Amino acid sequence: MYVEQGYKSKLPGLWKYIVIPAGFIGFMIFNYIVTINSDINVDDAMATMINQLGKNLVLIVLLLPLVVGLFVVLGWTWLVHGQSLTSLTTSRKKIDWKRIIFAFGLWGLLTIVLTMVDVYASPEDYKLTFELKKFIPLAIIAIALVPLQTSFEEYLFRGYMMQGLGLFAKNRWVPLVVTSTLFGLMHIANPEVEKLGFGIMVYYIGTGFFLGIMTLMDEGLELALGFHAANNLITALLVTAEWTAFQTDSIYTDVSEPILGWDVMIPVFVVFPFLLFVFNKKYKWQNWKEKLFGRVLSEQEFLALENGDSSQL
Repeated sequence: MYVEQGYKSKLPGLWKYIVIPAGFIGFMIFNYIVTINSDINVDDAMATMINQLGKNLVLIVLLLPLVVGLFVVLGWTWLVHGQSLTSLTTSRKKIDWKRIIFAFGLWGLLTIVLTMVDVYASPEDYKLTFELKKFIPLAIIAIALVPLQTSFEEYLFRGYMMQGLGLFAKNRWVPLVVTSTLFGLMHIANPEVEKLGFGIMVYYIGTGFFLGIMTLMDEGLELALGFHAANNLITALLVTAEWTAFQTDSIYTDVSEPILGWDVMIPVFVVFPFLLFVFNKKYKWQNWKEKLFGRVLSEQEFLALENGDSSQL
């Protein structure tokens, strides 16, 4: 009953769910319009910023607004909704840190293994750029800020908006589809899109669906929080490219010519289903149809169930 945790808000009415998403979506639209109407392409703008400020400071500039956004979402939920961090995070009585750590460790390890296999198979596509003096500041910045950045995206899309849309639509599939699509569209101004074309949106939207399915099936954000943090953090530390959003002093630099091929789709259609299979086995998920497409309980039904009265269902 993760979506129904939104009923624990002490402020009545669904209007309270409009302010933050509307502001963020408005910012996304503004950013995209500015990007497509700019005379300078994204790669050139990024290169100029890096030349002027350095990679680490640019990384901080990119991450800091999203870090602030995390505290805005959590603060609004707590102060305006009167809802606890726990109920925004999970349907369990307390946040399950073991789930976060397991998802982080599993995807972090797989990311390292898959990357190193590709480095071994296609050494001409990678350049070893590791320099300890540059890597240590990067590691400190990334470890401190990247998990906060990814947590913002999870709490906004799979947490705040998932619950709000679920209570409004009274079902689970609408918030799954809407939040996954919006999550993908959030990346539309990324330099990867300019370089590879809109086909890369299949990956971004597909990742949104993967994270949304994981959240609904597990009735909480913990697995999504762990996965997303590992995905962005390990990538920032391990490999970079001159055409990606995060250009860092990482261990490797991808020097291959970027093309949109089937390798971009493999995570969505092969790796993510495999991960769902692993999580399904470990956490014994059941009732897939009901959890992904079923109805959301009414507030009366939810409160009755919370009080141990199943006769209202």
